[in-house]
Amino acid sequence: MAFTNAARNAALDAIGAAGAFISFHTGDTGANGANEIAAQVYSRQQTGWSPASSGSKVGTAVTSTIPASTVVTWWGLWSALTGGTFLYGGQLPAPESYGAQGTIVFTPTLTATG
Repeated sequence: MAFTNAARNAALDAIGAAGAFISFHTGDTGANGANEIAAQVYSRQQTGWSPASSGSKVGTAVTSTIPASTVVTWWGLWSALTGGTFLYGGQLPAPESYGAQGTIVFTPTLTATG
């Protein structure tokens, strides 16, 4: 039997309560948040989460500065602005390439299936 929407929503709300800091990565995050962009001009950004509904949870858009010569391919969710616990990693819909320093605007979404 699959989890109900109520169960998926409860799980997503708990994850949102545990983490609100969005990171950007140049490769697969793995299980520990690997490949996060080096600090230089970049830093994690805080999102605000909506209540989960129908097995999905949407955050507010975040804007982050990305250094030159960077290709962003993944995003992550952390419990803190620096350090903290890595909670989730997901691939961006398409790679974002920056020849010069620029900004990324991203709306995080968590979806629970199963």
